[in-house]
Amino acid sequence: MADRDTLPLPLEVRTRLAELELELSEGDITQKGYEKKRSKLIGAFLPQAPGKGMDPSVPHERRTPVTPGSSSRYHRRRSSGSRDERYRSDVHTEAVQAALAKQKERGKMAVPMPSKRRSLVVQSSMDAYTPPGEEHIGLQDTSSGSEGEGSMQGEGTPTSSQSSINMENWISRAIHGSTTSSTTSSSSTQSGGSGAASRLADVMGQTHLGPIAHLSLKRKTRKVLGPPVPVTVENGNTGPGPVVRRSCEFGSGGSELVWQQPPLEKQENHSAPPDVTSYTTDSIQVERPQGSTTTSRSTPKYGNAELMETGDGVPVGGRVSAKIQQLVNTLKRPKRPPLREFFVDDFEELLEVQQPDPNQPKAEGAQMLAMRGEQLGVVTNWPLSLEAALQRWGTISPKAPCLTTMDTNGKPLYILTYGKLWTRSIKVAYNILHKLGSKQEPMLRPGDRVALVFPNNDPAAFMVAFYGCLLAEVVPVPIEVPLTRKDAGSQQIGFLLGSCGVTVALTSDACHKGLPKSPTGEIPQFKGWPKLLWFVSESKHISKPPRDWFPHIKDANNETAYIEYKTCKDGSVLGVTVMRIALLTHCQALTQSCGYTEAETIVNVLDFKKDVGLWHGILTSVMNMMHVISIPYSLMKVNPLSWIQKVCQYKAKVACVKSRDMHWALVAHRDQRDINLSSLRMLVVADGANPWSVSSCDAFLNVFQSKGLKPEVICPCASSPEALTVAIRRPTDDSNQPPGRGVLSMQGLSHGVIRVDSEEKLSVLTLQDVGTVMPGALMCVVKPDGVPQLCKTDEIGELCVGSIATGTSYYGLSGMTKNTFEVFPMNSVGALISEYPFTRTGLLGFVGPGGLCFIAGKMDGLMVVGGRRHNADDIVATALAVEPMKFVYRGRIAVFSISVLHDERIVVVAEQRPDSTEEDSFQWMSRVLQAIDGIHQVGVYCLALVPSNTLPKTPLGGIHLSESKQLFLEGSLHPCNVLMCPHTCVTNLPKPRQKQPEIGPASVMVGNLVSGKRIAQASGRDLGQMEDNDQARKFLFLSEVLQWRAQTTPDHVLYTLLNCRGTIASSLTCVQLHKRAEKIATMLAERGHLQDGEHIALVYPPGIDLIAAFYGCLYAGCVPITVRPPHPQNIATTLPTVKMIVEVSRSACMMTTAGICKLLRSKEASAAVDVRSWPPVLDTDDLPRKKPPLLYKPSNPDTLAYLDFSVSTTGMLAGVKMSHTATSAFCRSIKLQCELYPSREVAICLDPYCGLGFVLWCLCSVYSGHQSILIPPSELEVNPALWLLAVSQYKVRDTFCSYSVMELCTKGLGLQTESLKSRGLDLSRVRTCVVVAEERPRIALTQSFSKLFKDLGLHPRAVSTSFGCRVNLAVCLQPHRLGKLADQGTSGPDPTTVYVDMRALRHDRVRLVERGSPHSLPLMESGKILPGVRIIIANPETKGPLGDSHLGEIWVCSGHNASGYFTVYGDEALQSDHFTSRLSFGDTQTIWARTGYLGFLRRTELTDASGERHDALYVVGALDEAMELRGMRYHPIDIETSVIRTHKSITECAVFTWTNLLVVVVELDGSEQEALDLVPLVTNVVLEEHYLIVGVVVVVDIGVIPINSRGEKQRMHLRDGFLADQLDPIYVAYNM
Repeated sequence: MADRDTLPLPLEVRTRLAELELELSEGDITQKGYEKKRSKLIGAFLPQAPGKGMDPSVPHERRTPVTPGSSSRYHRRRSSGSRDERYRSDVHTEAVQAALAKQKERGKMAVPMPSKRRSLVVQSSMDAYTPPGEEHIGLQDTSSGSEGEGSMQGEGTPTSSQSSINMENWISRAIHGSTTSSTTSSSSTQSGGSGAASRLADVMGQTHLGPIAHLSLKRKTRKVLGPPVPVTVENGNTGPGPVVRRSCEFGSGGSELVWQQPPLEKQENHSAPPDVTSYTTDSIQVERPQGSTTTSRSTPKYGNAELMETGDGVPVGGRVSAKIQQLVNTLKRPKRPPLREFFVDDFEELLEVQQPDPNQPKAEGAQMLAMRGEQLGVVTNWPLSLEAALQRWGTISPKAPCLTTMDTNGKPLYILTYGKLWTRSIKVAYNILHKLGSKQEPMLRPGDRVALVFPNNDPAAFMVAFYGCLLAEVVPVPIEVPLTRKDAGSQQIGFLLGSCGVTVALTSDACHKGLPKSPTGEIPQFKGWPKLLWFVSESKHISKPPRDWFPHIKDANNETAYIEYKTCKDGSVLGVTVMRIALLTHCQALTQSCGYTEAETIVNVLDFKKDVGLWHGILTSVMNMMHVISIPYSLMKVNPLSWIQKVCQYKAKVACVKSRDMHWALVAHRDQRDINLSSLRMLVVADGANPWSVSSCDAFLNVFQSKGLKPEVICPCASSPEALTVAIRRPTDDSNQPPGRGVLSMQGLSHGVIRVDSEEKLSVLTLQDVGTVMPGALMCVVKPDGVPQLCKTDEIGELCVGSIATGTSYYGLSGMTKNTFEVFPMNSVGALISEYPFTRTGLLGFVGPGGLCFIAGKMDGLMVVGGRRHNADDIVATALAVEPMKFVYRGRIAVFSISVLHDERIVVVAEQRPDSTEEDSFQWMSRVLQAIDGIHQVGVYCLALVPSNTLPKTPLGGIHLSESKQLFLEGSLHPCNVLMCPHTCVTNLPKPRQKQPEIGPASVMVGNLVSGKRIAQASGRDLGQMEDNDQARKFLFLSEVLQWRAQTTPDHVLYTLLNCRGTIASSLTCVQLHKRAEKIATMLAERGHLQDGEHIALVYPPGIDLIAAFYGCLYAGCVPITVRPPHPQNIATTLPTVKMIVEVSRSACMMTTAGICKLLRSKEASAAVDVRSWPPVLDTDDLPRKKPPLLYKPSNPDTLAYLDFSVSTTGMLAGVKMSHTATSAFCRSIKLQCELYPSREVAICLDPYCGLGFVLWCLCSVYSGHQSILIPPSELEVNPALWLLAVSQYKVRDTFCSYSVMELCTKGLGLQTESLKSRGLDLSRVRTCVVVAEERPRIALTQSFSKLFKDLGLHPRAVSTSFGCRVNLAVCLQPHRLGKLADQGTSGPDPTTVYVDMRALRHDRVRLVERGSPHSLPLMESGKILPGVRIIIANPETKGPLGDSHLGEIWVCSGHNASGYFTVYGDEALQSDHFTSRLSFGDTQTIWARTGYLGFLRRTELTDASGERHDALYVVGALDEAMELRGMRYHPIDIETSVIRTHKSITECAVFTWTNLLVVVVELDGSEQEALDLVPLVTNVVLEEHYLIVGVVVVVDIGVIPINSRGEKQRMHLRDGFLADQLDPIYVAYNM
């Protein structure tokens, strides 16, 4: 409506326009009709309107005409949120449309729509019918809104024959926006700026890509995804992809395997082992030349997703990758102009700081002067205090009506006369002073605070209680009625009452009955409230005062009269104290400015407990003996016209309303014929200071001018709890003087300056004046932050008022009081402008020409983003101007800012209507983002829609902002739609890092120092010098050691295997093992006809058969390979892995048990792999009787002993060769480190298939002679206490386990420690419990394990970790350290923990910090270096040695290094440097193996047994797991740890990158409704702690993130599952 002020329109046109507005708001005409008629009307007067009419592609709101009906209709229409005139402005609506059109021309990329699981999509009528086109395409999801809405007539939907045009062109065309005739199906019907999204959706929906409704990912019915489509690999085998499955069972090996995708980006693969799963010769090359596609190479597929690749090897098939591709393209668009300067965030990583734009508008005016209000003219008969006025009227005119209250039908309920008010107030005063407590010890004394708890429909009881308190000289504290124990904001109110020392609450009878009661009938204590005595102050419940008792009536003085509560931006509640003199002066000032006279009638719609409603309707009215007609909120809800009817009925002179009440009256006035508002001389608009109230005032005047309303009657006022009434427009008699208007540029306002509307015409704010300064007051405008310096005349600042009539303090808060109520403004030279203090009003604005005050917003609504100021109300108005509005409720939008990464970020939360579809809401959201960006030039960080009626409300029905913000930050808002745009908002990220060239060798090497630091090298004890009585050393081969033990100690038990009940399943003595091995060797020679040196796959469950078969192979001269058997419940996914290892290792035959033999021949197995191509399978359950003719004795100890195959976390299958020498050296090293002798017992709960687990399970007992108690980890799934019970029962001193076992115990036994104790579980004998791992030690897990089982006797120092990798299966192993004497030889010092700066780590630097400092990361040393092992830290790129405490790759030199990778083709040259690397300078002779792990060495203060200083090795993470983002190196585990901490429902998290986008997958333990809460929290924490923007957040069920047997996350596996759309996520959010 404001456009009528800027356009010279004739009166009749204006009137016709007003009628049109109403027809539209009533629903009598459609939006389209309205647009048409309106443009016809004002077309002639518009110069040229860029936003005239709506965009043709915007679907118009279809409204059915509503017939005028009963009054309940208003209720219905309003609750569904008809246009809220508070924020209505046609200029603004047009501006928004123009801004959106502009964005469209700019060709904004469409926002990819989030994917939602079906069960999460709100069921709506949309789901009921099949969209057209469903039948002949047959693969769209029925809830896809784009088909439902767009293809209503099915126009131009291509049939499937058309739709198989070259897919790639289609996608690129859809993404880049060029349409062809066959793709226009719904682009024209989509609402604005998102054509590309819908086109993409169509493309995706109409080609043979599998089910891809771009709305909801369908829920799979089974967990195991059905038989995948076989994909033919080059050699004719069909190899389907594995399914993602988490399991520790021994058969789930399939979940470890991922066939290597071709590398996506050109990257140096420093130390990843070769992927040995492809047969073509080129697949080992790490860098594939762009575009060279060798025909022989065929990319193995993952599951049933046929992937198509773009030129650079990026798969484009499937919905997810196309969406991400779209996201990537969107992000390639140029962002805001780059920023220049930085501030240092106490580290080299510099956060950019917003630089002021040199062209931004600056204030140029002169310095303002303080404005003085007119003199407060004291009229002789003004009373000396408010109580004196009450006494006067109560005795002179006792029959004069004071207050009329209404019932919900609008009938007068009760008339309170001045006589009754006076006598009842005295009665209340007497009772609260004399009837509470005892005579000697009254509960209340003058000056004490009392709570007033009265409902909004009972002003009479409130008024009596309020004046009763004034007469008794106690201080009333009016508050809202607490409805439930957990009302929004009620806790803070309790805090206020507590800090005011309130012990008594006065209330009415009805209210007292309605309060929640405990079963005994007592009122419970509300959360956070002090203990209160509830006292009903109605006259029939209290006793009469004695005849001689009379209240003491004093002149107004400096004592506190009342305390008004105020809710701050952060939700805290403060009490503003108002003195009696201020109270009286304020009433006098209002009387003078409003021209109040005796016996006037005033209609009050406002809340009478505080603010304008209290000042006019309860206080000033009594001073002037006026008659107040009070309209309760409940009546307004039923009949919005009630206040206008009362004005007519009582011929009221004054009405106090809010713009909301004017708007409601507009919507409803048509039913009322005989309205006459000519009696009104003043219509006080309480929220007139809100800039968006202008339009309500204008519309109201337009409609009611014909009903006698005079234009000069509308009097907006500005008020604040601290400064009371700040300014009010006076009712003038001169109707020629038009009210002041300012049409200001929002761009200017955001920089804090006043600029009359720029040529932009788009982003403007129309302000109306709120009149002049109050009588007797001084006003000035000061800068909002910093010292209170006066603003210039064209600058926006905070209004300050100097007057007696303001509040004096925040009760009990002296510091805040000083900053608000004791402000001394100064001019530019620093001189004070007045000796008296001013009060800050909390209002932002300026004083315009003629002393008129203009308010542009509130300090509370201020959001400073990137140095510019935005007002929450303005953002709300822009959001509301985005048509069509039918998807959200108008009155229920919350806008607030949260602080993320050193700046404010804007969050918009709206309530979504239940009948809107996902698609609609999403379209609306993306348009809102564009509109706010276009009009305010500020990005919205997060836009969330919540289900209707779920935002917390204030008592009068508004949105409780701080509570909504609190819920958002806690992750308990439960939105149903979320759109995050961190990429556009966050502009202060540090610059991406450019790598510096390293220093050359010449300058840095001096002896053992590198650039002044000791070279980072360390070694275990020297094996050669260690004289021990090690008999096994005489033998070169393990097979000989076993034969020797079988002769010397035949009956000594080597192995004991336990079952899940903890009983012995089987055991082996030395001689039993020897004899079984002999029989197996015979079988190999006879049935297998194998030559020595042939490879044999051992496919056994964890147990004793595996050990016997291993030694049988050695006796026969064959090379064993241990392979995890397929899982009987999951053959389809686990068998291909077995097949692959058997083929890659070139096994000549397989040995296994009868059960597994059967499994390999089963129907399921033949469905999974080609059974005919298996090598011969030998069943060792049926062994030959006779001895072998002669045991094989290898001639050369450097020949192969066995092959060790394992799948890395990055999905690479790598086999390493272990020679006899290395195997014996390894066993000896472990024997010495752990002090293993035949008398020892060791409990082992590990998988026996690779790495240290295999060595401890199969080899060490034979070498050292100790007894191994074997516990298969899979048995713990049945009985989690099995391992610890065994350790306790066998009094074991040393035990080994994996992280997955430790986690199973921590999670599974957490609540059972007491019952385990009662079962006699005792861990006090455990000296060492080593976690076998190939990763950074998991400090949190080991600590919680130690804490949990401390009560069962576990010594906190017993738990430690080991570290191994492919090139060396055990580099470190912490031995027991709890020995009695230090000279026991090996008990090393405790493992030390250091804290490093995570930000330095990203730059490949180590910076030690104190525990608990920001960005600190605890690292635990990985154990003591094994005897015979040397370690050095080298730069992975230059291969130069590094200094102490420098981060680099860990290189290892040891007798038990593996001798190389085993691959299918003899060409290992590429990877040879993993095993045979030399330093580029320094010691260039030693041959090292590269572990592929980053870490650092640090010399500690501790000494070991030999008196040497102890060198601690800290492992940081694997090079091939690390992610390069923004030029920095991130370790996934660090980001995952941050994410898991953010919300209690996140149980597990995994991150990976895809085309430079960071994807975060979180497992949700909670209801699916919580899924969307996690998106902002995850985004925030990764930004704050890692300076990274999350590209995609995927919320999945528990157990979806695949974990291998070692307990490591298989991130690459997860990534492939995500890209192939196999995760069945609950929600996928694409952050813009």
